[in-house]
Amino acid sequence: MWPLILAVLFIGVPILEIYVIIQVGQVIGAWWTVGLLLAEGFLGGWLVKREGRRAWSALQGAFRGGKLPNREVADAALILVGGTLLLAPGFVTDVFGFFMVLPFTRPLARRALTWVANRQVKKAVARRSAGAPGSGPTTVIQGEVLNGDQPPPR
Repeated sequence: MWPLILAVLFIGVPILEIYVIIQVGQVIGAWWTVGLLLAEGFLGGWLVKREGRRAWSALQGAFRGGKLPNREVADAALILVGGTLLLAPGFVTDVFGFFMVLPFTRPLARRALTWVANRQVKKAVARRSAGAPGSGPTTVIQGEVLNGDQPPPR
């Protein structure tokens, strides 16, 4: 399954990006398209820098407060991936990049990331327990706990 998904991502997304860039270029012109791509790149870089600093500060605050930084780590991961998408040339990747980086859409992206991660963990646990030795029916043996100083009752 993963090889197919990776093939679609590495082959399909660049083809889609080229198609969209050509379509936009035919509507607004080549120079405007290049200018728009450059402007999105600069805006994305600035936004990633700003949100990355906020995420780093929140992560440090969570560590200082002694709490588990689940949300902060997810935000940092989303900003990293979103920033990579924003710096790649293209309109389609920019849409997904902005979705992951903007502070008002990131909670939606975080929920989606959490859902995917939970689903993958459940699948892994199910696979592991299905193939684990002793994972069949459970046998209960009745008994009693004895104190080590006393002999067992007869």
